Amino acid sequence: MERHQVSVYLGALAAGGLAGWAAPGAGPGLEHVINPVLAALLYVTFLQVPASRLLRSLRAGRFLGAALLVNFAVVPLVVAAMFAFLPDDRAVRMGVLLVLLAPCVDYVIVFSGLAGGSSRRLLAATPLLLIAQMVLLPVFLLLFLGSGLADIVETGPFVEAFVVLIAIPLCLAWLTQAWAARRRAGRIAADAAGTAMVPLMAATLLTVVASQVPKLDGNLGDVARVVPFYVLFLVVMACAGLAVARLFRLDVPAGRAIVFSGATRNSLVVLPLALALPDDLAVAAVVIVAQTLIEVVGMVVYVRAVPRLLPLRDPLPAPGADA
Repeated sequence: MERHQVSVYLGALAAGGLAGWAAPGAGPGLEHVINPVLAALLYVTFLQVPASRLLRSLRAGRFLGAALLVNFAVVPLVVAAMFAFLPDDRAVRMGVLLVLLAPCVDYVIVFSGLAGGSSRRLLAATPLLLIAQMVLLPVFLLLFLGSGLADIVETGPFVEAFVVLIAIPLCLAWLTQAWAARRRAGRIAADAAGTAMVPLMAATLLTVVASQVPKLDGNLGDVARVVPFYVLFLVVMACAGLAVARLFRLDVPAGRAIVFSGATRNSLVVLPLALALPDDLAVAAVVIVAQTLIEVVGMVVYVRAVPRLLPLRDPLPAPGADA
């Protein structure tokens, strides 16, 4: 599965679409499965980041600085440039903002690694990116949508998402690491959990798509109108990520990781936030899932294109440079 994980993910998306079409009545029930499956996926992701390495990663100033700049300065500027051209529908705009303003923390590690990017650095930056987006996402939404945001968005889902999808999986991962450091049974359990990454990602993608496909009925036009923006975002962020990597003079693996970090979005984690919106904004969730479908295909292209944008013959920083 590790060798064929891209095919596994594409197969999961296709299977989810087929399941959603064949059994639309199962959609509401599957929505309740999204958070548990996603929490398990993030637990396994965090398990691969030793707590000691996480602390050391905070001293990798240039890489973290580049990751924060590309995700929380460059991306909002790109989204702001597109915002005026988005369909004039509050639910559609909400969905686009939710998904494009939140950096990915799960399969970005996989696709970056396939392109020769530094998966280790991305893994270590994952908790910081998650916490930063949960803090800044409400601020960005307020800036884009204005003071009326308080009338349609509650803070409860954001707090719940932080606790269920970040705090609990991260604490459990660190407890498992401590157990593995002291007991053989802990090491066996940690190794077994590590092998579950690909199946859990596939299960998450299948569950998300199967739960949302039934909602496409009557909303297909709204979804189709945002697809060009998602494609444009991938194109623009390839160039923007490259510029940021060169600005910070990162080595090639770190630079490729920054390109992927800026382009991939956190659709799976923000989806529960969209599902908690009022019924008149329900299409926001479908708009988010559409981004996932476009992005996974885009990542297959990125795996081939990014190594050409940042070839290994590029000069590297001096040995020992902080990246």
